[in-house]
Amino acid sequence: MKHDPKATANALAVVVVSFSLVCAVLAIWAPDLLLSISQSWTHRLDMSLVWMDKAPDLPTIVWGLITVSATAWVTGYAFAHVYNLFLKKK
Repeated sequence: MKHDPKATANALAVVVVSFSLVCAVLAIWAPDLLLSISQSWTHRLDMSLVWMDKAPDLPTIVWGLITVSATAWVTGYAFAHVYNLFLKKK
């Protein structure tokens, strides 16, 4: 099954931005839950040592969404392109 690079890139960007929005909401309204989740994902790292006391402001959240969506889009495009190259080798 061949991947359309643009469709794959768009899909990955939407999924990653959705996760980032959930993370931003948790950072504002449920920081203890976010810390607990982060702690469980980073085995043996004490996230409380790098935890910020204040929630991110709106410009920081927007900038994060822009950069994470761009990174996800490029990653999705590259993934689909490389995946299709492997299909051609069969």
